[in-house]
Amino acid sequence: MAHLPLEADEPLHVLVPSRAIGTAVEALSPRVRAHRIDGPPRGDAALAQVWVPRSGGTAPPEGFLDALPRLRLVQLLSAGAEAFAGRLPEGVVLCNARGAHTPSTAEWAVTATLASLRGIPSFVREQDAGRWSPATHGSLVGARVLIVGAGDIGRAIGRMLAGFDVEPTYVGRTAREGVHAPEELPALLPHADVVVVVVPVTAETRGLVDARFLAAMKDGALLVNAARGVVVDTDALLAELSGGRLRAALDVTDPEPLPAGHPLWAAPNLLLTPHVGGAVPATNERAAAAVTEQVRRVLEGLPLVNVVGDY
Repeated sequence: MAHLPLEADEPLHVLVPSRAIGTAVEALSPRVRAHRIDGPPRGDAALAQVWVPRSGGTAPPEGFLDALPRLRLVQLLSAGAEAFAGRLPEGVVLCNARGAHTPSTAEWAVTATLASLRGIPSFVREQDAGRWSPATHGSLVGARVLIVGAGDIGRAIGRMLAGFDVEPTYVGRTAREGVHAPEELPALLPHADVVVVVVPVTAETRGLVDARFLAAMKDGALLVNAARGVVVDTDALLAELSGGRLRAALDVTDPEPLPAGHPLWAAPNLLLTPHVGGAVPATNERAAAAVTEQVRRVLEGLPLVNVVGDY
């Protein structure tokens, strides 16, 4: 288990992204010194042992880490850690805010699934055009749902789906009770009405949803991506959407942000939102609480939690 050792009276300098987080961590102990910076760390800020980046999706600026020789912990406010994983100096532990985004991201996945299956996007377009256009669409009730990613978010989605008489099938990094291995995807995909993707970005998951993956999905099935854009081959998905064989709901894209004129903007059978799955007010509170708890553990000499690579 990872620790961040401190001497008994040693000050703990923390680089924070907001005044609220700074106030919260300083309230833990007189030993904590919070620093908000907008550029290279200087003075006491350069003594920081802990850094809380503003965004977990943006890699550290060039030279930033070199100015923090005492850095031992990078505590993210996000669950995704791909911008930092493997890019930190030796001896610096990377932790995420696992769980902070779980309820809202799961809620988005269920919302997007419901909206897509029931044809809500098309009804909204008809409303904007002032047309009364009745139509019959699909239903989530009793649907066969395959959840690729059996972590916190995947399990939360499964619990939410229970109210729709759905018993999801899970695929995880490794096979275990109630969870299938990735090697079983070709046999599972043809039976799913909905495929929800909530995996972290790793060498194995980057480009996971490729042309072969999509071709294995049944005609008319819905792909829901609440993970990261790079998990899906954009060109392969565009081909399936344009041909009308599959539908999709995406909160993330590759590239992201999606540039003007990109084919995804006009793709048929697609519900697209701008990476807002975790964007509810309570998410910031949960993420800030994760930072405060981690700093408390540092002060008390307890093992760090949510170490990236530990799950």
